[in-house]
This record gives sequence, structure tokens and C-alpha cells, in this order.
Amino acid sequence: MKKWQPLIYALLISAGILLESFNSPKNTTTKGSKINGILEMIESHYVDTINTINFEDKAINAILSELDPHSSYISINDFKSVEEDMQGSFSGIGVQFNIIDDSIVVVSPISGGPSEKLGIQSGDRIVTVEKEDVASTGIKNDGVVQLLRGEKGTTVNIKIKRKGQTQLMDFAIVRDDIPLYSVDAGIMLTNDIGYIKVNRFAAKTYEEMMEKAHILTSKGMQKLILDLRNNPGGYLHIASQMCDEFLKDGELIVFTEGRNRSKEETYATDFGSLENIKIIALINEGSASASEIVSGALQDNDRGLVIGRRSFGKGLVQEQINLNDGSVVRLTTQRYYTPSGRCIQKDYGENAKDYYLEQYTRDGDTEYPNNLKYTTKNGRTVYGGGGITPDITIERDSAVNYLQINKMISKGWVNEFCFEKSEGLKNITHYNKINTTAIYQEYLSYIKQKDTDFKLELGTLEKSYFKNLLLATISRNLWDNDTYYEVLSLEDEYIQKAISEF
Repeated sequence: MKKWQPLIYALLISAGILLESFNSPKNTTTKGSKINGILEMIESHYVDTINTINFEDKAINAILSELDPHSSYISINDFKSVEEDMQGSFSGIGVQFNIIDDSIVVVSPISGGPSEKLGIQSGDRIVTVEKEDVASTGIKNDGVVQLLRGEKGTTVNIKIKRKGQTQLMDFAIVRDDIPLYSVDAGIMLTNDIGYIKVNRFAAKTYEEMMEKAHILTSKGMQKLILDLRNNPGGYLHIASQMCDEFLKDGELIVFTEGRNRSKEETYATDFGSLENIKIIALINEGSASASEIVSGALQDNDRGLVIGRRSFGKGLVQEQINLNDGSVVRLTTQRYYTPSGRCIQKDYGENAKDYYLEQYTRDGDTEYPNNLKYTTKNGRTVYGGGGITPDITIERDSAVNYLQINKMISKGWVNEFCFEKSEGLKNITHYNKINTTAIYQEYLSYIKQKDTDFKLELGTLEKSYFKNLLLATISRNLWDNDTYYEVLSLEDEYIQKAISEF
């Protein structure tokens, strides 16, 4: 259950960089506050019974919305979900699942988790949870998560329908800690080029990244493609730790400064184990906050190239204030600056919607916000004022439209088809033995059964990409996430460009 819920992603990119939490000296409203007085008056005298907590939440959100897009209030329930994701684990039964034909289908049990230990297998369909029917009920991903997650040590009883078995199978699963990984893949693309995909900067991201890096180094890696595309950020100190591995002793990583916060500079130490590895970082419009710190530090120190499209433009730092009911406020207290002195925070815009969608309306990366020029360690010109501008830009192809593909993914058709198809391909030993043209034709017949009115009209580039996506998704079901990214890399313009630049 590695998939992020949209809410979690939104909260992460909204919060941006998270520094160490601190307890506010004034966790509650002062006695003489107008807001507190009004709430007390309503609670005491209003004609109907109301939920004052909802009023408090709305008032806090209204105040914070007047500050900047990243100062935010997170309720108790939402904060729990975000914390689980950022701490790198949750308690549950340990399965990756898809909802296929209105059934909860186990894609794979998580290695070392309680489900794997009990023998739950890929393809098993969860029929009941605690005697409650969950098949053909219209259950969604959120509902499945609520049923299967819970306190560590508690038991959840499920019934499973297994292919080839006539009787339902009973399982009593004791929930346990399940890891959530922030590094999606670590693979060798060539004999000497490695690839690491980082999806966020959580508590264990540095450890995960270094584990992958050491494995790849042992396999002969001399060059690394660090993929930070669509990485919304996370913890500042984790980004700094990662940079330290690539930069030389004494090189500046980042500095922060605020109205009531003194300037703080973070420098690399002499403990970096990857200083001799050539590196290229990949970024795009979804790369924000901590991703921009890493790519900015590599770029400003002339440590490696940055390839892709201009990043999100999030240069504000939040500190976490714990409120006495368990909710939190993340308040912007500082700006961060890349080693050259760039603050890459973009304009706030007219409203939050415009702010978060701005990156998708850009005319091109040749438009440098505020025309702010800075100089790298070796004298190259870089630009501030709105994200990290890459050294090599991957231009959008206006003739390519992935809308139809995205619609099919959102409907679940791609995952469902690939899962069913992989069931009949378990004897295949390598993805290059799978006939992608035949698979694509089978998919066309499949979607006709799903929706006779859906017309799939793909251009040459979209079709090539989609065939490869089908192959990659089937490969992930047959083998693992590393194989998925290995297949995707074959048609990935960013990665192929990076390979050519080494």
C-alpha cells in the first residue's frame, strides 16, 4: 500500500520543508482574544447546538490563508496520515492491492509483513473483512485502508478467494509495522550508469538512498542519475544529508534566514562517500522544496548537471507548532537560499489555485522570473526567483497528448488489464520475451468490453509510450519495482538524455 492518497500529497507539497517541531509557548488562544470570546459566546448562547471545533478549524485556516500558500493548519486526523507517511511506516496487514472488478485483489504481499508470513499470495481476492462483505460493494481505496490498517498487535479476520480453490480461505492477521519506502528504485542502466528514484524526503530517505547507492557501487556504478521528478519535498535535514554525500568538505549546501531567525548555513563535511561519482539530477514542475535544495546545491557547486524542466519554486521554510489537541500549525518562518544566493520561491499569485497550477501554464523555461542572475562556483550563470532552471531543458512537445492514457489509468483499466495479463505470463523469464504489439492489441479488445464508446486514438509517440507502459506494469507484477523502472527508462526522454550527457 505504497500509493499516496491525493490528500497526503497535497499536504506534503503545501507544507514543503519541515524543520524540527517545537511547542508553541502559546498553544491556545489568549483569554482576551476576540476569536476566543466569540466562540465562547456562541457555545453559551447560540440557539442551536453547534460543533465549535469546526469553527476553530475554519478560523485558523482563514487566518493562515492570508499569509502565504505554505503556512497551513492540519487537523488531528489528517496529521496522523501525513506523519505515518513521513516517518516511513504504518501498522497494517502488509499487502499492495488494486480494486479490480469491484474486488480487492492482492497485487503482492509486502516482503517480511504479516500477510506474507501467513502465505497470502498475489491474485488473492479479499472477500470479507471482520465478517463484512467487501466484494461488489463499490469500496474505494480509502475504505480498504481504513479496514486493513490499525493498531500494531491487533487482529483482523479476513476471508480470501484464491484461484483454483473452491472454498474461501480464513486468515487471522495480526497487524504489524509496515515500511513505506521513499526510494522507488535503484538499478543499473548500463555497465557504469546507475539510477535512483526518490519520491519524497522522509525520515528514512537518506538511509534508503545510501543502501541503494552502495549496492550499485558494488555493481560498478561510476555515474548516477538521481531522479527527483514529481518529488514534493519533505525534511530539510534529509536533503542536506543527501547533498553531503556528493559534495566536498566545506562546500555550502543551503542557508536559511528569516525575520526572527538568524542566518543558518549548512556545509558539506568530509564524510561524503559518493564524491567521485559523476551525477546528473532530473527535475520537473513537480519537484519542490527539498528536491530544489538538492538540485540547487549540485548545480551551484558545479557538481553535476540538472536536466528537465523548471521546478515548482518553493523556497519557504515551515516550522511545526504542536497545538494542545494534537493538531498542528506549520508556519513559514524562513526562506532558504541555494549556495549562489538564490531564493527560488515563485510569486504567490492571486489565489491558491493559481499558485499550485502555475507550473502547468508556463510558456517555457526560457522565461526567467524577475530576471535574477546568479553565478555558480565556476562562474556559470543560473537564475533565481521561481524554481530551479535546469542546465539542459526537456521541452514540452505540444503535439503529444497523454490525456487519453491518463484517463485509462485513472479508471483503473491499465492496472486491471496488466494484472490479469501477468497471471498468464508467470513462466516468462525476461520482459524482452513479451510481445508488446500483441499485448497492445489485446488491450484494445479489453477496453471495448469496458466501454464501447471509448475511442482510443493515440499518435505515434503516445502509442510507443503506452506500449512500454503496459510492458513496465506487467513486469512489475511479474518481478519487482526495479524492473518496472528499468522498462520505463527505455522510453524516458529525460533518462536517455542524461545517459547521452555522461
